[in-house]
Amino acid sequence: MPDLLIELLSEEIPARMQAKAAADLQAMVTDGLVEAGLTYAGAGAHATPRRLCLAIEGLARSESLQRALTRQGPPVEAPDKAIAGFIRQLPEFPLDQSDAAVTFVRSVSPGEFREFGSIVLQVGEAKGRRTIIASWTPVERDPTEIIAEVLEKTVRTFPWPKSMRWGAGSLKWVRPLQGIICVLSDEAGATVVPLDIDGLVAGDTTVGHRFLAPAAFSVTGFDDYAAKLKAAHVILSADERSQTIWADVTSMAFAQGLEPVEDKGLLAEVAGLVEWPVVLVGEIGAEFLDLPPEVLTSSMKEHQKFFSLGKGGKVTHFATVANSETADNGATILAGNQKVLAARLADAKFFWDNDLRVAKAGMSDWTDALGSVTFHNKLGSVADRVARVAALAREIAPAVGADADAAETAAKIAKADLSSEMVYEFPDLQGVMGAYYAQHAGHSAEVSAVAREHYQPLGPSDDVPSAPLSVTVALADKIDTLTGFWAIDEKPTGSKDPFALRRAALGVIRLVLENGVRFPLLGYFSTANDVAGPREDAFADVNDLLSFFHDRLKVYFRDKGVRHDVVDAVLAMPGSDDLVLVEKRATALDAFLASEDGENLVQGYKRANNILSQAEANDGVEYSFGADLKFAETDAEKAMFAALDSARAKVTPAMQAEDFATAMAEMAKLRAPVDAFFEAVQVNADSEILRRNRLNLLSDIRKICAQVADLTRIEG
Repeated sequence: MPDLLIELLSEEIPARMQAKAAADLQAMVTDGLVEAGLTYAGAGAHATPRRLCLAIEGLARSESLQRALTRQGPPVEAPDKAIAGFIRQLPEFPLDQSDAAVTFVRSVSPGEFREFGSIVLQVGEAKGRRTIIASWTPVERDPTEIIAEVLEKTVRTFPWPKSMRWGAGSLKWVRPLQGIICVLSDEAGATVVPLDIDGLVAGDTTVGHRFLAPAAFSVTGFDDYAAKLKAAHVILSADERSQTIWADVTSMAFAQGLEPVEDKGLLAEVAGLVEWPVVLVGEIGAEFLDLPPEVLTSSMKEHQKFFSLGKGGKVTHFATVANSETADNGATILAGNQKVLAARLADAKFFWDNDLRVAKAGMSDWTDALGSVTFHNKLGSVADRVARVAALAREIAPAVGADADAAETAAKIAKADLSSEMVYEFPDLQGVMGAYYAQHAGHSAEVSAVAREHYQPLGPSDDVPSAPLSVTVALADKIDTLTGFWAIDEKPTGSKDPFALRRAALGVIRLVLENGVRFPLLGYFSTANDVAGPREDAFADVNDLLSFFHDRLKVYFRDKGVRHDVVDAVLAMPGSDDLVLVEKRATALDAFLASEDGENLVQGYKRANNILSQAEANDGVEYSFGADLKFAETDAEKAMFAALDSARAKVTPAMQAEDFATAMAEMAKLRAPVDAFFEAVQVNADSEILRRNRLNLLSDIRKICAQVADLTRIEG
């Protein structure tokens, strides 16, 4: 079975587009080949700044090419346009005979057929109606013809975010397309697939590195292609380029007693800028070393794509990645980069010095400026939002164990840096700079840290703050966001969540659970409503918002491996707005159900509940008066009474202490007596006294077992 190699050589492809372009090339070509009747054993795509490559292994004809295919058409009574449309869509149908085909199907009886080229049309019965049936055996086309057709369609319809035309042709590509390799190879040798796209003729030649190996060379297949590219100073694999870069950065930093600042996003971007990475390490000018390390790192990353190197929390050096080897070992490149970097850092130092003057004056200029920045046209300015968050933080502080005055102060200055010059230039430094500026304004380290930490967590893997002040303001910030957008009816819908409200809810969940904060959500949702007053003449629907939180909580527990029915059973209990309580219940119930006794007891509970519920519905009475031991006739009944008394004595105090694991362990001991009871005792006895007593006994079982969760919601 032959293999296929495709390369599309062009001017430089933007790094941010390369990974998706490689995936799109693979999907479009392989899907097109399969649709045309060719299968394959495996495929892999690669991208460098100048080329997209696709290697397909084991091309073969699909089995469908060897057997007749059929397609059901519309009823014979359908309009002429519907019948003609169906016929014209059939592969290989001679279109000039479409009118004759319509006339034929209108006039024949079921079972009759006629050939139109390679297509056989006949009328058949389907669900009592006469319908058109088309059948044909696909014509075996030359694979090279199919490949050329699929590749040309791929190139002409490629979904680049932005594309351009050049010269007099109509072809569009992200950058001018310069060459195409399209080679089919097997044991007998390699064959170039005939293809001409607007004058670009496919061949078996390509070029290596633009400067280090610009001469053209021919290839016979993927292995030959990859080996010759590496010899021509091109590393084809983006992963290999990333690994090479990071290994060199790390080793060169270590040689100078430094450590690199890890940044996977920057690493991926730089790997998309070079075909032959050469790492160079330079020193940052002494006049810039007093800048915060985050400023140095952000400036070098955003403007120069440099990696930061340092030690002991200070950034002192940088690593740049060149795309070429030079006779002077990169000295000229490094000198030029240092000169450009100095100019960039001079701007950053100017912003820093200006911002420090405002910070040392108390930051009032910044907080006042937030009044002219709109947060949302229905929710007021950023200053309005800060005032709400500060008032709410004061109310939340006691629950978290924070000082209310300090929480209010921290909330008032937490977003002040949004008005600073540095954050205007580097938005990713919001909060980070706020912490520095707050310290220079004379605030304590705890209050200053809130500016940095109150945005956290930003995602499921982001760190969660643990300092009480930071937790308090982070909760207030996120709850104000949620209640505000709930009040103006801007809730997430489907996959759309423009205000990141799902992330905010997950942030609240993680802040509460990972810090063990007993935090009744409904109460603080109502407090947020009270603090803010009506927005657009409306308050947030706190129960609807709690339901939204429950949905997010299910996702949170699912990621931790907790069964969804366990979460449903726990959320059906009172106190479902106390997330710590919910977590305790869910964890205990999940472990309980993992045991054989736990799973079987749930089945016994469901049986007891079903019998009891049916009797209560029929009798119009709730059996909750407690059973009397004196009416117990059998040993199984007496054993059930004893087991319930023992369980009640241990489960009740465990529940009061919220020791759900102990409560569940004691409940599990009921499994054997419950099984024995149902095996030996007829609940619906002839004696009404015995029946009522036994139903009350089932009620006692239900009361004890239903204290932790609604077990009727457990599946199975």
